[in-house]
Amino acid sequence: MRVIGITGGVGAGKSKVLEYLEEKYNCQVILADKVAHMLEEKGQKCYEELTALLGEEILSPDKSIDKQKMAGIIFADRDLLHKVNYIVHPAVKAYIVKTIEDKRIEGRLDFLFIEAALLIEDGYDVIVDELWYIHSDVDVRRDRLKSTRAYSDEKIDEIIQKQLSEEEFRKHCKVIIDNSGSFKAACKQIDEKMEEYLCQR
Repeated sequence: MRVIGITGGVGAGKSKVLEYLEEKYNCQVILADKVAHMLEEKGQKCYEELTALLGEEILSPDKSIDKQKMAGIIFADRDLLHKVNYIVHPAVKAYIVKTIEDKRIEGRLDFLFIEAALLIEDGYDVIVDELWYIHSDVDVRRDRLKSTRAYSDEKIDEIIQKQLSEEEFRKHCKVIIDNSGSFKAACKQIDEKMEEYLCQR
């Protein structure tokens, strides 16, 4: 089983690529954001630590963590955001490492794909076999974000400035999938790489 990390800038089309991979190949996709939400549920690993740190004001009437309330508190306080990340990110990484180990033992999958916003920054390169960079030109990404998410230019600029540069993505990633043109063209690149790996088994 080959473990591949998927990364790329906002609007590059990572979700669409992962959907395609999941539909066509014997693989599983793990989304770090979904793992984080699961670990923040009542009774899960991060719940008690987050409520102890942020107080019960982040809770809904049913005692689950209200994501909007939590976001409102932590994004207004950089120190709190850092503390929350220190709780959540290691827990997510540990969960993913355990899942990789379990899936290797099961031996049923050809590939396991991991998608995380901070894949490179959080050192996931040491737990995956390789990283793939889903690239799209900035103008293409802007158009997508405006049409699909109704983002303003200001919001797009703010997000892009917080993400890694093109050079950093390329430096860390073994495979680059260009998704600037048609999705069919991107799928052709994906298929060529996947077939190459399947032939190596």
